[in-house]
Amino acid sequence: MKNILCLILIFGFALSMTELHAQEDQAALLAKVEAMAKVGASYSPSFSPDGREIAFISDMSGLPQVWKISSDGGWPSQLTNFNDPVSGVTWSPDGKLIAFQLAPGGGMNSQVYIMNSDGSGVASITAGGKTNNWVGLWSEDGRYLSFSSNQENPSGMNSYLYDFQDQKAQLIAKNTGIGVISSMKEDQYLVNRLASRGSNDVYLIDKDSNETLLTQHSGPGQFGGKFSANGDIYMASNLDRDKVAFGKVEGDSIRILDARDDAELDDFVIDHAGQQALLVWNVGGKNEVSLYDLEGEKRARSLKLPVELFGGAEFSTDDRYLVFTGSGATEPANIWRYDLQLNTFKKLTDSQHPGIRLEELVTPSLFTFKSFDDLEMSGWLYLPKSGSAPYPMVISYHGGPEGQSRPSFSYTFQALLSQGIAVFAPNVRGSSGFGKRFVNLDNGALRVNGVKDIEACFDFVVNAGYAAKDKVGIMGGSYGGYMTMAGVTQYPDMFAAAANLYGVVNFKTFFEQTEPWMAAISKVEYGDPDTQAEMLEDLSPIHKVDLVKTPTLVLHGANDTNVPVVEAEQVVDNLKKRNIPVEYVLFPDEGHGWRKTANKVTSTVAIVEWFDRYLK
Repeated sequence: MKNILCLILIFGFALSMTELHAQEDQAALLAKVEAMAKVGASYSPSFSPDGREIAFISDMSGLPQVWKISSDGGWPSQLTNFNDPVSGVTWSPDGKLIAFQLAPGGGMNSQVYIMNSDGSGVASITAGGKTNNWVGLWSEDGRYLSFSSNQENPSGMNSYLYDFQDQKAQLIAKNTGIGVISSMKEDQYLVNRLASRGSNDVYLIDKDSNETLLTQHSGPGQFGGKFSANGDIYMASNLDRDKVAFGKVEGDSIRILDARDDAELDDFVIDHAGQQALLVWNVGGKNEVSLYDLEGEKRARSLKLPVELFGGAEFSTDDRYLVFTGSGATEPANIWRYDLQLNTFKKLTDSQHPGIRLEELVTPSLFTFKSFDDLEMSGWLYLPKSGSAPYPMVISYHGGPEGQSRPSFSYTFQALLSQGIAVFAPNVRGSSGFGKRFVNLDNGALRVNGVKDIEACFDFVVNAGYAAKDKVGIMGGSYGGYMTMAGVTQYPDMFAAAANLYGVVNFKTFFEQTEPWMAAISKVEYGDPDTQAEMLEDLSPIHKVDLVKTPTLVLHGANDTNVPVVEAEQVVDNLKKRNIPVEYVLFPDEGHGWRKTANKVTSTVAIVEWFDRYLK
C-alpha cells in the first residue's frame, strides 16, 4: 500500500512539473512573440528648410506621432502626443510650421493640422467630423498648403489649397474618386485623378481653373507628374508600354527618357535646382535607385543601397543630401540620409527592437512558379531557422488587390517563423510591380482566376517540399482577407487554419457601407453593383461560407470605414451557428489595420497562437 501511495505521489509530482514546464514554455513563447510585435518603425521624413533637422513619424511612444531629429543624427524629440495615430507630415518652406494629418480612432476620417516647429500651437485647418482629409504639399513661398478632402462631395476627394494669409481653403479641382495635387509651380498645379483603381490621369490646372489633360489614353494607365525648377513637367508613365518608365511631357506626348525591361518605376524625385532626378525602380519587389541627369538626359549613377526597400525620398534645399525611409525583411523602417557629394549613407534613427536580435531574423528568397494557365507568378519564401522541411506553413496574401508582397519587415511573419512556422507571401495575378497587363488580370469577372491562383500557391509550396500538405494555413489583410475567405470557401479541404484580417467577404455590403469615394474607384476593379450585381454576388465568399470547414480567426477594427466591420460580423455569425471553430478579435480603437503597439501585440499573439494550435 505504501509503495502504491509513493508511486501516486511521484506521478503527481512529475505531472505538476510537466504542467509547470508547459506553462513556462508558453510564457516564453508569448514573450518572444510580444517582443516581435513591439519592434518599431520610423518613416515619412521631411527636411527643415535649412537642412539642419528632419521631421518624421515614429511609433516610439506606442503609436505613430511626429518627431524631429538633427540631420546629423542623435536623440530625437517628440512633437505630438495624441491618443490617435499621425499618418503624414511635411515641413513648411519658411521653417515655421509643420503640417500633419491625424486619424481619430485610426479610421479614414483623418484631419489636417498645423503646428509650430517646436510642437506648440496645434490647430486644425479642415472641417472635422466624418470628412476624409489628406495633407499635401506646400507652395514654394509657404503661403499655401494643398490637401484633399471629401467635405463637399462624399464620393470624391477634391483638391484644395489652404491660404494661411486669408485663413481659408480654396477649391482647385473637383474630382470623382481620388484627386491629389502632386506638384505646384507658381499658379499652376498638377492634379492626379484616380477615377478607377489601376488607372489614373494627370491634369495641368491653372489659377483660372482651366484644365489640360496630359495623359490622354484608352484602357488602364498609370501616371505621376512633377514640375522641375524651370517649369518642365516630368512623368512616370506606362502609356503605350507595359511597365512604368520615366519621361518628359512635350506638347501632347510623353517622351520616355529612361526605362527598364526588368523593372517598373516606383517613384521619382526632382532636385530643387532641376538638374537631376532620383529614380526609384521596383525590381521584383526590391528597390534599385539611380540618379538621372536632366540636362544631359542620361543616367548619372546608381546608388548601392544599404537596405532592400527605399521610399519617401526628399532632397535638402541645397540638394546636398537625400533623406528617405529605408527598410527590409530584417531591417525595421528607419530614417536614412544619403550624401550626394560623398556618396555615403547614414542611418539616423534606430527603431526600437528590445529583446530582438535583427541578425537572427529570417530573410526570404524569391521564387517563381506557374498557375493553372501557365501564367508565371512569384512569391517570397520565409523558412524558419529551426526544424526542417516540410514545415507547417502560412500562405499570406497582400492587400490591394493591386498591392505587392515585398521583402519588408513584418513582425507577424517573424513571430510565426520564431515558432517554427514557415511563411509564403505570393504575388498572384492582379499584383502591382509586374506591368500593366499583370495588374489587370483579375478585374471584374476575371477575379475567379485570381482565386484559382490560391491552389497554384498551395501546390507550389507542397510539391516543392517546403510545406506539409496537412499543415498549411492561409492569412491576409484587407483584400488579402478576401483571398483568405475565398480560399476556405473555394477549397474547403485545403487549409488547416485561417486568419482573416479586416477582409471583404460581401461585395454588396462593401459597396453600400464603405467610403463613397472608395466605392466610386472600385467599380472597374471589382464590378459595378448597379449593373453587375449577380457577378459580384457570385464572387462574394459570404455566399459560400456554408462550405467552410477551416478553423478561422477574424480580426477587425471597429472604426474601419474602408472595409466596414459588418464584413467580419457576417463571417463570425455564420461560423458560430455552424459550430466551426472561430475566434473574433475586435479592436475598438483601430480602423483599417493596426497602428497602436498594444494592438499589434494582441493581434500577433492571437495569430501565432491560432496557427500554432492548428498547424503544429
